[in-house]
Amino acid sequence: MQPTLIETLHRNEGVKLRRFLLRLLGSADAAADAHQETYLRMLGALSRTTVEHPSAFLFQIANNVALRMRNRRSLEGTLFQPVTDLDLARIADGYAMPERQVIARQELRRLAVAIDALPPRCREVFLLVRFENLSNGEAAARLGISRNMVEKHLIRALLHCRRQPQATNLRDA
Repeated sequence: MQPTLIETLHRNEGVKLRRFLLRLLGSADAAADAHQETYLRMLGALSRTTVEHPSAFLFQIANNVALRMRNRRSLEGTLFQPVTDLDLARIADGYAMPERQVIARQELRRLAVAIDALPPRCREVFLLVRFENLSNGEAAARLGISRNMVEKHLIRALLHCRRQPQATNLRDA
């Protein structure tokens, strides 16, 4: 039964998994959240399929969870940056109209939702190439897939993002 396998994995790999996640995420709180999410995903996966190497599969899930958490944190940092004195000076000077800032943030949120809706491997490829500035070859090597698959994932991701509804443009108003 699958819960017994989960309990065994937790007993045998739990401490090592938590250290692995702490090293990837750099925060004990984030590692604890990722640890829990990893086991939930593992439980879900085991209900749908048989896993030949459960320990390796567990760590692959943990790696994906940590990557997603790091990317989300990075994206949220971009979306929800605090307003600085320089921003206030630009607004006061008319450099950045408030309407343009609102539209830009709406576009970023739309893009974040679109990226989050991508299948996991497609999202991972997209974020590696577009946000971490890896070449297609570097992303392929890191993920253990062909360069051709990286390009297919990128095309799929870009088409998906373009299909999302656009925010209102100032020129259209």
